[in-house]
Amino acid sequence: MSRYPLKYLPIDEMHVSKLNMRHGRKPPNTDDIYPSVLKSGVLKPLAVRREGEGWGVVAGRRRLFALRRKEKETGKRQEAPCVIMAPGDDAAAVEASIIENVGVEPPTEMQQYEAFARLAKKGRSVPEIADYFGVDERDVKRILALANLSEGVRKLYAAEEIDASTIRALTLATKARQEEWLRLYRDDETQAPMGRQCRAWVAGGAAITTDKALFDLAAYEGEIANDLFGDFGVFASADKFWEAQSRAISERIDAFRDKGWRDVTVLERGAFFHSWDYEKRSRAKGGRVFVEIRHDGTVTFHEGYVTSAEARKLKNGKAGEAEADAPQAVRPEMSSPIADYVALYRHAAARAELVAKPGVAMRLMIAHAVAGSALWQVRAHQPRARETTRESVEASAAAARFEERRVAVAELFSADGVSFEGVDQNGDDWRLCEVLAALLKMTDGQVMGVAAFVMGETLEAGSATVEAALHVTGAKLGAWWTPDEAFFELLRDKRAINAMVASLAGATTAKSVLTDTAKAQKAVIRDRLNLGGEDARERWLPAWMATPPRRLVDGAACPPADQWARIAGLFEASEAPAPAIEAA
Repeated sequence: MSRYPLKYLPIDEMHVSKLNMRHGRKPPNTDDIYPSVLKSGVLKPLAVRREGEGWGVVAGRRRLFALRRKEKETGKRQEAPCVIMAPGDDAAAVEASIIENVGVEPPTEMQQYEAFARLAKKGRSVPEIADYFGVDERDVKRILALANLSEGVRKLYAAEEIDASTIRALTLATKARQEEWLRLYRDDETQAPMGRQCRAWVAGGAAITTDKALFDLAAYEGEIANDLFGDFGVFASADKFWEAQSRAISERIDAFRDKGWRDVTVLERGAFFHSWDYEKRSRAKGGRVFVEIRHDGTVTFHEGYVTSAEARKLKNGKAGEAEADAPQAVRPEMSSPIADYVALYRHAAARAELVAKPGVAMRLMIAHAVAGSALWQVRAHQPRARETTRESVEASAAAARFEERRVAVAELFSADGVSFEGVDQNGDDWRLCEVLAALLKMTDGQVMGVAAFVMGETLEAGSATVEAALHVTGAKLGAWWTPDEAFFELLRDKRAINAMVASLAGATTAKSVLTDTAKAQKAVIRDRLNLGGEDARERWLPAWMATPPRRLVDGAACPPADQWARIAGLFEASEAPAPAIEAA
């Protein structure tokens, strides 16, 4: 101010300039300075400039009000020492007001915004404003970020009806989103989100900051809101973030497996990894990697743990140190219910195929007679599975085909006056001879048909024999099975489900939904099948339903694949012998 002239001016010619940082505010409290002003007047000059017929006070508003109070109480005309600034230099006037007010009473963020915005409009850059006032450029940017607020929101903030946390969240919102928030705020029947809830509301869910990303932000194609009040940006779309984050998690999982970890378990999003429910185990002693994923985007990889239950089994089931040190098998990918479901469908398909290929069935029956099996006492197969699975299989095309053959065979026996409902060993020798007499009156072709039916009736579900039958008959399970509600209801393992998503929608989609719930991933499978129509549902076969069956998770137990692995060497080297093909 030393470069400006100093002069005493009457206060009745003064008014608060619009460039004053606190212009338009309620009259200030002057109790702390009034005793001094009453006794000695104003010693520190006011900064003024010519505005119209009077003088606009750019800095010194409280001193002006204190002198007006003195003039009113004493009845004497008051004058004040004034630094007279150049009338055209608005930026310098605003700067003087800010310096004056910051030194006397810290301004609110809204007051700072209004002042900084005026300087910006007068041509001052962010670095210039920051340098002039000795503050960080980032602080200036944060204050200027309030320009993103709609007028209605700014008024509420200026009136101190909104706290700083809420206003900072709203700076990230679009004008339309701010207006939506204002409607909630003004509605007596609703409650507008405040503070951290407001931040999450603006982000359309949990507010996810960029520090949570496992992927390269430079390659991210979604929108990132620049949060000037925080250390990190905020992802505008939670869905797009999770697509990219899931791909990154999948890559990390592949890296763990490349390092020799046999199993990596991804917990449901939001599920906590409670360390007290787990025990530390080295990789060599069966330790696994657990991936904990929080709703705010945080991902933690817990290396070298087993569940407490697994730890107890390892302790109780190991006789020696050598066995304890052996690597542990990957847990099965199929739960017992889904294993039953798949086994019975494969069993049903094998029986249906045997009905059409009696030459194979006869040879299979002879093998049963020679080597024996769990069923050859002889008794019919009775499925031991939950009601959901039984009802599904009984309503299938394979079961219908087999029951058609049952009716046809019964008619052959009824022609000779013999009743036949299937394999039933509750009778006696007379019953056996009765059936034998009926068979002796049938042609070779008819007997072969009966033999094929009996073989199907006594085929053990879930056995390696089913896999052999499917292989040598060239069965295509798509003719006998399509995914139904029971299949999706019983499907639980997320690793297996994600592998099915990959087979239908591709690896990219599978990675993008890796952290989604099992229900959400099954919905992806349903949607893809529905888009393809009936043909897609009939063509699609998960690896479990292929011929031969395949596992979906490397190293995981898979009953049909494990059964096939036991006997594959017997059948893969060469096709079935020519006589069997000719007989079929």
